[in-house]
Amino acid sequence: MDGAIDVDLHPALPGCQALLPHLEPYWREVIASRGIGDLDLALYPRGAPLTARADWRGADGLAGATLDAMRREALDPFGTAIGICNPLFGAPALHNADLAAALCRAANDWVAAHWLDAEPRLRAGILIPAEDPVLAVEEIERRADDPRFVHVLLFGSAETLVGRRVNWPILAAAERHGLPIALHAGSATRHAPTANGWPTYLIEDHTVFAQTFQSQLLSLIGEGAFTKYPALKVVLLESGFGWVPNFLWRGVKMWRAMRQEIPWVDRSPAEILRESIRISIQPADAPEDPAAMEALLGMIDCDEMLLFATDYPHARFDGGAALPPGLPARLHRKVLRENALAIYPRLKECVA
Repeated sequence: MDGAIDVDLHPALPGCQALLPHLEPYWREVIASRGIGDLDLALYPRGAPLTARADWRGADGLAGATLDAMRREALDPFGTAIGICNPLFGAPALHNADLAAALCRAANDWVAAHWLDAEPRLRAGILIPAEDPVLAVEEIERRADDPRFVHVLLFGSAETLVGRRVNWPILAAAERHGLPIALHAGSATRHAPTANGWPTYLIEDHTVFAQTFQSQLLSLIGEGAFTKYPALKVVLLESGFGWVPNFLWRGVKMWRAMRQEIPWVDRSPAEILRESIRISIQPADAPEDPAAMEALLGMIDCDEMLLFATDYPHARFDGGAALPPGLPARLHRKVLRENALAIYPRLKECVA
């Protein structure tokens, strides 16, 4: 099998009603008695232009809702050999941890039954109720034996920073099964996305979300997660990558000045980032000019960091040129395929 590896596809889960066949009788009764069968827990506002390319919306306005549409609009046009499904379903944001866990289980089973079973090119992330590490680990263990689930899927923002030690059982389970942690843009809305409170408009939320990813990386590095779990890998989805050089410069400078506080961080944050972190290319918040792009990539100094992603069906680009226009040709094969194979052990097995 030879072709692109798309690390970020979004099958549209229409609502709780679709999960009923995958729920235990008790939870079906709960959903019926509460009248939440039609509750839409989509992480993105369905009607926002950014949520889907106009040419990828169905007659009902929903994009990415069928396997035929995904094949026609994402898998076939981009020559995709493997695509990773990340359902942006808001179950992990629920305050009821038991209901959140039940809906995460059902969502994972729904993805397996409706997408993975029907299309051999597809893989998926394990959606977990991250606010309860015990229940989260249970779901990782339940799904880890299925090699089609290739990473553990978390929102970029949640109740606590992912590197906090209360969350280490999740990191330990992921490392034990060779599963990267995938942090995807999105929030459990427990905290404002800016340091100064809640914004008014969607553009504010999307622009400042790069800060959220930086906070998560600092948490993982500063708490010592990569020292405790040296084989742990983290993939950032929809984070952009234009901010990485400044993050590296500032992170290394502060580490040199304050490393006595965190002696377990035994090497430079830049070294940790280049070794353990990978980032999807969409949205490509990077210069289109080839010379400027080369300068940016030179500051990142890691040809293995970027992973191909269409972010289907989100409106990140028009037409069929999913690669950033300034990306040098020497990196195309690495970004399209080789970098993903290096970071995802389970993908190596299916292309061997």
